[in-house]
Amino acid sequence: MIDLAFGQATSAGHRAVNEDALGVYTPRSRQEARSRGWLFAVADGVGGLEAGEVASARAVEVAVEGFARSPEETSLASLLPRLVQHANAAVHDEGLRAGHRERGIATTLVLCALRNHVAHIAHVGDSRCYLIRQGTAHPLTTDHTWVNEQLRLGLISAAEAAESHSRNVLARTLGPERFVTADSTTAMLQPRDLLLLCSDGLSNALTSAQIARTLSGPHDPEALAQILVDQALAADASDNITALVIAIRAVETMSMYRGRPYTRSGA
Repeated sequence: MIDLAFGQATSAGHRAVNEDALGVYTPRSRQEARSRGWLFAVADGVGGLEAGEVASARAVEVAVEGFARSPEETSLASLLPRLVQHANAAVHDEGLRAGHRERGIATTLVLCALRNHVAHIAHVGDSRCYLIRQGTAHPLTTDHTWVNEQLRLGLISAAEAAESHSRNVLARTLGPERFVTADSTTAMLQPRDLLLLCSDGLSNALTSAQIARTLSGPHDPEALAQILVDQALAADASDNITALVIAIRAVETMSMYRGRPYTRSGA
């Protein structure tokens, strides 16, 4: 079982509506912590479309409720992509309702489930998950942008990607299509690790080094989340900003690996 603490903070920034959403499932007993675990979720309604706040809230709601209803001991590696797919179907159906049909609705979603000493992550879009270990922020997700897709295919260079005006244009989101592919990964956890789930309002405003430096401070997760949001607001308040910080205090099964975390990725 993992001993952890978490905290969260969010801000609309200079926007009239906060289209970010977050959610947490906490086990009700030590036994459930071992057999089901925790789930953390952050979603960011896509700006420029109708009812982004509806899309993000619906995605988080469906994912958290699906996790709560899942049989105990279910493989998290297979469960999380299914939760993303269920959330996508719900957002897609919401977009077909009266009032949203003309333009549809869309959102990003990043999920992080913790059980024993392993973090399981699944995501669509550019909301991120970082693992902070020994003063370094390791990204566990890759943004689903058109620029990253072109970079992956070798169509542009890293320098061209950095200068592209479309580097924030999303290639994959929940909602527009009936089916979506989530990317997933795992990370072995150690005591004193921290995990950060955030919307792009934070990751666009702060560098990985700034994030790591802040999360190395002597504060509880709630305070750390608020500090990150405040720093992002000071740097660039043009977008909604959300941070969910998880502090790993102890794990039941210790990994013998030290240094850079081992991760395994796949579509």
